[in-house]
Amino acid sequence: MHDQFALVTKRNGGSRAQRGSPTKGDKVPKYPITDSDRADFDNRFRYHGPKADQLPRYAAIRDEARELAEHILEDCPPSRERSLALTKLEEACFWANASIARNE
Repeated sequence: MHDQFALVTKRNGGSRAQRGSPTKGDKVPKYPITDSDRADFDNRFRYHGPKADQLPRYAAIRDEARELAEHILEDCPPSRERSLALTKLEEACFWANASIARNE
C-alpha cells in the first residue's frame, strides 16, 4: 500500500505537502503530519552511512547474537518456537545496530 502511494505521489509531482492544496482525487488526511513526525520518519527512512568508530560495535553485536543463535540451535528442538526465537534475535541485532546508526 505504501509503495503504491509512493508511486502515485511520484507520478503526481510529490507528496501532498510538496504540491500544496489537495487536488481532485486527493484525500485530505485525517491526521496531518507534524514537523516532529516528519523529522522522525526522515531519520528512520534515510541512509545512515557507518562511521569508522561504529563498525567494531556493529560487529560485536552481530558476533554476540550469532553466538546466542548457535546456543539456540544446539539446545532447542526444531520448532516454531525456535524459529521465532531466532527471528527475534535477528530483530534485536538489527534494532541494536539501528540505534547506533540512527542516533549518533
